[in-house]
Amino acid sequence: MVVVAAGLGVHLAVPGVVGDALADALYAVLVYLIVALIAPRLRTVVTAAIAFALCAAVELLQLTGLPEALTGLWAPFRLLLGTTFSAADLLAYAGGVVVVALVDAGARRRARRTAAR
Repeated sequence: MVVVAAGLGVHLAVPGVVGDALADALYAVLVYLIVALIAPRLRTVVTAAIAFALCAAVELLQLTGLPEALTGLWAPFRLLLGTTFSAADLLAYAGGVVVVALVDAGARRRARRTAAR
C-alpha cells in the first residue's frame, strides 16, 4: 500500500519528466513486490526479470491502443496500463526493478545471517 500511495502521490504532485519517471519506477517496484509475494522462493534475479518482463509487456501493449480503449470501460485502467508507448518508460521500469532487487537482495542476506546465528 505504501508503494501504491507513493506512486499516486508522485503521479499527482511531481510534474513533468521527473514525475513520470519516478511514477514508472514505483510501478515497477510494485510489480516486483507482487511477483515476490506470489513466488517468494524465486531468486532475486528471477523475480527482477519477471517483474521487468511484465512491465515491458504492459508498455508494449500500449502500441496496440488496447489500454487506451479500456479506459473507456474503467477509468483506473489509465493508471494501471497507461495509454501511450514511451521507450523512456522502459528505462524507468529497469531502474525501479534494479533498485528494489538490490534492496531485496540485501534484506535476504541479512535474514540469512540472522537465521544462521
